[in-house]
Parts: sequence; C-alpha cells; structure tokens
Amino acid sequence: MQSSPDWPPEPGAFQPSPFPNPVLHALHCLARVLLFPAYWALDQLLGCWAPMARPSGLRWLGTAAKAGAALLLLLLVGLPPALPGLLLWLLLQAWRRPFCYQPPPLCWAPPTPWRPTAEPARCFSFFSANLCLLPDGLARFSNLQHSQRRAEAVGTVLLTGMRPSRYGATGCSAPGPGAPRGVLTAAVPEGLDFVCLQEVFDLRAARRLVNLLAPNLGPVLHDVGTFGLQPGPHLKLLGSGLLLASRYPLLRASFRSFPYARREDALASKGLLSAQAQLGLVDGHRIVGFLHCTHLHAPSEDGPLRCKQMTLLLDWVEHFEAESCQSDEAVAFSVLLGDLNFDNCSLDQAQEQEHQLFSRFCDPCRLGTRQEQPWALGTILNPSTLHQSVACSPEMLQRALEQEEGRHHYLAGPPHGGYRAEPWRGRRLDYIMYRGVPASPLSPEVEQVAFSTALAGLTDHLAVGLRLRVSMPSQGRHAGSS
Repeated sequence: MQSSPDWPPEPGAFQPSPFPNPVLHALHCLARVLLFPAYWALDQLLGCWAPMARPSGLRWLGTAAKAGAALLLLLLVGLPPALPGLLLWLLLQAWRRPFCYQPPPLCWAPPTPWRPTAEPARCFSFFSANLCLLPDGLARFSNLQHSQRRAEAVGTVLLTGMRPSRYGATGCSAPGPGAPRGVLTAAVPEGLDFVCLQEVFDLRAARRLVNLLAPNLGPVLHDVGTFGLQPGPHLKLLGSGLLLASRYPLLRASFRSFPYARREDALASKGLLSAQAQLGLVDGHRIVGFLHCTHLHAPSEDGPLRCKQMTLLLDWVEHFEAESCQSDEAVAFSVLLGDLNFDNCSLDQAQEQEHQLFSRFCDPCRLGTRQEQPWALGTILNPSTLHQSVACSPEMLQRALEQEEGRHHYLAGPPHGGYRAEPWRGRRLDYIMYRGVPASPLSPEVEQVAFSTALAGLTDHLAVGLRLRVSMPSQGRHAGSS
C-alpha cells in the first residue's frame, strides 16, 4: 500500500491575489481608487430612481432633486480621475486571473480525512443562496438595499450553520428506502461543508462575507469573473457574482465565462466556477469531490440562450473533471449548485425543463418535466412583500409558507402572469443537483433536501440545502448515480 498523502494537502497553485505579481496588484488598487468617487456617486444616483425609493408627494420631489443635483455634481467632479482609472483598469484585465483565493488562517483545521475502510459512510452538506448583493443603487431595483449591511448579516446567519457536525457514520442517518426527505426550515442546516453564493457582485459586501467565512469555514474563492473587453464584444463591468467556500481543502479550480449574454446580463461575467476538493483517503489514494457553481441568464423570455449556456456548462463540467481527476483517485460526488433562472412548472419554459442537463445530473426535487416532489418549494419571493414583517422573520415566513395562502402571498407568481398550478408551490429557480461517477467505488445518495427561510429579510430568494450520504456499495446501500 502506498503511503498516505499529507493532510491537509497543499492548496495547489492558488494565490490570494488575482494578479501574477505585486506591481500589477498595486496598479489595480490604484485604478479602483481613481474610479471609486464616480462609481459611488453613480450608484447613489441610480438608487434615487429605484421604484422603492420613490414615494409620492411634492416634498419627496424637492428632496430628490436636491440630492440628485448634489450627486450629479459629485459625479462630474469624479469623472476626471475616473477616466484614466478606467483605462488602467481595462488594461490590467489582460493579466488578471478569473478569481481570488482567500486561504484559511494558519490555525485552520479541516475535518479529519474520510477513510471508508474505517468509516463506512460520511455525509456532506451543501448550501446555495442567491443574495442579491448588487451595488446598492442596483439592489434597490429588486426592492433591497444596504448591500454591505446585508452581507454582514448574512455572514452572521451562515455562522450558525458552520458548527461542525459529527463526521463519520454517526453523522448520517441510517439508510432507508423511499424518496429523499424534503424539509422547510427557519434555520441554516448544521454542519455546512460547502457554501455556494450567487449575486455577490458588490466587492465591499463580498469582502465582509469572505472575512467571516474564511476563518470559520475554510478556503474561499471570490471576486470570480473575467472583466473588461471580452469576445462578443462585451464590456464586462461586473463579475460572475459567484462565491464558493469549503470546509475541505481545495485542490484545483477554474472559471469559464459564458460567451452568450443579452441586455443587462451582458454587463456581468456569468459563467461556471468549478472546484475540486479533497475529502479523504482510501487505500492510500485521494477521495475527491467536484463542485460546480453557476448563475444562468436572467430574463425569463430568453430560454434558448439559457439552453446554450447549459450545453456549454455540461461540456465544461466534463472537461474539468477529466482534466482534474487522476486515475487512482476515487470520486465521491459531482454537485452542481446555483440559480438557473427557470422553474419546473411554467409552461413557457419547456425548452429548459427538457434539457439534457437533467439526464446528466439528478435533481432530487424533480420527478419529471413539470412534475415536482410534493415537498418541493419555490425559491423566489414576491418582491412586493419583501419588507412585510412576516417576510422578514425566518420563523414567521416558514410558518406562512407551510400554508397554501402564505405561498400565494409570499412566493413569486408565474412569469408574465401565466398559469398558476394548484396547489401553488412557487417557482423553484435555485437548484442543487448531484451525480456519482460510474467507475468510482463510492456512491452518493440524498439524505435530505432543505428549503431555508434563514435569510428572510436579507435577500429575495429562499436558500437551498442538500445533504448527501456517500458510502462504498459494499459497506452501505448503493444509490444509483445519475
């Protein structure tokens, strides 16, 4: 038997800075300093005209006019330094890597490596949430504001789910027959191992999240995306909004940007963030897991474009896994997380619902095209009720969504006012899907799916959790991979 590799493993070629040398990093910081006054003024100016910021009345019009004039003046003052800052920023993107890596502190200790010969099964907990952490002015158009404050609050809530669970066979329920269990909970699932967040666009909000996640969970990939002028041509001013945090050591990661985009989504570098994590050791070889995080095109009428993105996504998944996995490694799971921006109930989204993605990955909430598990729940909230007291309380929102009347009131309806299925379960846009690898000695099966209201009042989506039980078929009930 070969000697066991060191644990935790070295983090590969990850570097905290997205730039290859300190000079480029310093120039990038300078460019952002030059851009900031104009960026801040423009952001605030946009916020003044968001629908939620426009109450009726002449007094408001006078106040808004004065504030707008002051912000416009500040914007004009900020333009002279912003122009060279923008040119410098655009130039530097040619050398920028597509993500930043935040290493955990030196005192960080990952979970003990999983050794299936001594520990027949281990459970892994995944968490996905769309946070709508846009620059504050843009966030107001989604009836949300104060992105940095919300980021701090989200981080605090997530910390409650980072208490380590009891790893090993005792950390999993005994395998049983039947469909996976789905629960609606007001809490963050305990013992989170992997956290994938979407729409973390605001860099100051992202930094607050990273500062909370890295010391308490583990390595974090953030500021993900390819910026500047991209083929198309497209000018990418925002990143992908993706953030991935892991309790287990990361070995490798890559990001690819979708070449297809339209309208406001063309300004964001949406794509696929893939990562390989080491989970343990078997017969002296690594046990690894693959994580794929994404956020697809948003406008509901652009189904063909989303289908193109999913087709590309599948090709990139296969390429990354084939390139990353060595022949002697055992793969525990491949998990796809994110906001796909379509549901499994709307009649006008049939093209996406029938995509080959669902034959390559298993969606535990789905029984078939426009057929959901009876416990599956929509994840997009009604924007007009976001600030009602019930929608801002995790416990009260949970109780409301347990009732048909509450789901009608607090969950968003079909796009374009289309047909509303009865009973109404909402539009599920946020997915966590998984698959096993046929050649692997390990087999994943779903232990629990969670719909969480823990972030009520902080975002316009419900969070989704998945708990996978992975075992060796000879030592635990085999679950067929999809």
